[in-house]
Amino acid sequence: MKKMKIVFASHNSGKILELTTLLKSFDAEIIPSSSLKVSDIPETGLTFVENALIKARHACRETGLPAIADDSGLEVFALHGAPGIYSARFAGEKAASDDNIKKLLSELQDVPDIHRQARFYCALVFMQHAFDPTPLICEAEWKGMILTQPAGKQGFGYDPIFYDYDEKCSASELALEKKNLISHRAKALQLLLKKLPDKLGKQI
Repeated sequence: MKKMKIVFASHNSGKILELTTLLKSFDAEIIPSSSLKVSDIPETGLTFVENALIKARHACRETGLPAIADDSGLEVFALHGAPGIYSARFAGEKAASDDNIKKLLSELQDVPDIHRQARFYCALVFMQHAFDPTPLICEAEWKGMILTQPAGKQGFGYDPIFYDYDEKCSASELALEKKNLISHRAKALQLLLKKLPDKLGKQI
């Protein structure tokens, strides 16, 4: 039987690597939207779920294929949930990860460790087509705290300053295999994989 093709609606190389690794056991061909020249679309939603739906629907519309999209970010409780849905552009529209980290650490410079709790949050969406009225929506979180300075070389985004209490290290100090068991995106994907067979009528 021919493998089902699914577009992963992201141009973020870190997310593409992470999701491709997580989806290796899934019997489908996962195609990054960048390789299909899917255009960018403004993320105008006010929640992670809204933005994930916007990206998935857009990828379906441009490719004619089913799509998976995620919208995820970092919520810092001392900053009332910021940077939140603006995580990727916290320091500006074209900001690099280092710029976002510097801005966040600056905002938290007078905040003691006890009040530096944070969580990564992920909304993962699967749509069979652009007019799918019942998209799968899976949400998950990864709790931790914000360090006072970066640590580690792995991962991407805010990983160098996100500290996992149980592992006693930053997300950037975790092996990818370990991160793919405990991260917000990994947990959301596990939920998605449980729900997909029913959504697709046992096609997988």
